[in-house]
Amino acid sequence: MSLSQLYKWIGLVVVGALLIVALITTWYTVDESEQAVVLTFGKAEEGITDPGLHFKMPWPVQEVEKMSKETFSLDFGFNDNGDETDKVTMITGDDMILQADLVVQWKITEPAAYLFASEDPEQVLFNATSSSLRGVIGSSEIDEALTSGKAEIENEVRENLVQLIDSYEIGLSIIDVRLQEVDLPNQEVRQAFTKVTDAREQKQSKVNEAEKYANQKREEALGEKDAIMQRAEGAKVERVQNATGAVSSFTALLEEYQGNEAITRERLVMETLEQVLPQANVYIMNDDGNTMKYLPLNQGNIQQNVVPPSENDGEESEES
Repeated sequence: MSLSQLYKWIGLVVVGALLIVALITTWYTVDESEQAVVLTFGKAEEGITDPGLHFKMPWPVQEVEKMSKETFSLDFGFNDNGDETDKVTMITGDDMILQADLVVQWKITEPAAYLFASEDPEQVLFNATSSSLRGVIGSSEIDEALTSGKAEIENEVRENLVQLIDSYEIGLSIIDVRLQEVDLPNQEVRQAFTKVTDAREQKQSKVNEAEKYANQKREEALGEKDAIMQRAEGAKVERVQNATGAVSSFTALLEEYQGNEAITRERLVMETLEQVLPQANVYIMNDDGNTMKYLPLNQGNIQQNVVPPSENDGEESEES
């Protein structure tokens, strides 16, 4: 075989190999759990999210980078093996030391940005998580972080982290942020804090009891005040009515007296005797000492028993 023929066969083999490579690299498949980016001479062209068979230009003109659609977790405060290590230590707004564990759930939403916007997107995410958590803890007090403020801290960290990641444009999206644990650095500090918390709760309990007692006494005093005012108002109305009735009675009596002074005077005397001496027997006598008539004042109407004096009798005297 001559040298020219050898070169010819070698050329045919190379061309055949290139054709085979071209044929093999012109198609690719995307799984349901994957997404892909087509690269033309290393530049991202488009993102592929639909599963199935797809075609492209042969290598080395176009390449395909595949990434997962699954949700990833970043454990902030745990080592790579998943075992708990020293928790992340940070300082609160009142200069106290805390340790915290945080789990961030994220996924790749823009494959091209994930590949080229940052050299290490996961490290960027880790740094952003650290910054967000430390910032929120640094503006909170220790009581809030250890007790009722955990949910608020978690929400603030989530909001801050979402804003940071969106501003970085590294192709990631934050799905959720979970604050696993916030604790004091050692057992002695925990015990001391527990004692302080118990004392504060006891204090608050006593304050609540005192306020309840004060409210009870205040309500009783207000009720008694209302009762006194109502009784006073009733007494006022009663006295006004009595005074009004007395005025009316006196006015009527005055009119009678002005019409017949003698008879009215006698009637007033008899009524007064009846009120002053309700159980006594009263006798009306003349000037000479003779009894004029027995008046049973306690047995009937005075007007039926009174005998008008005669013109010669003169003034009457009264004995009991």
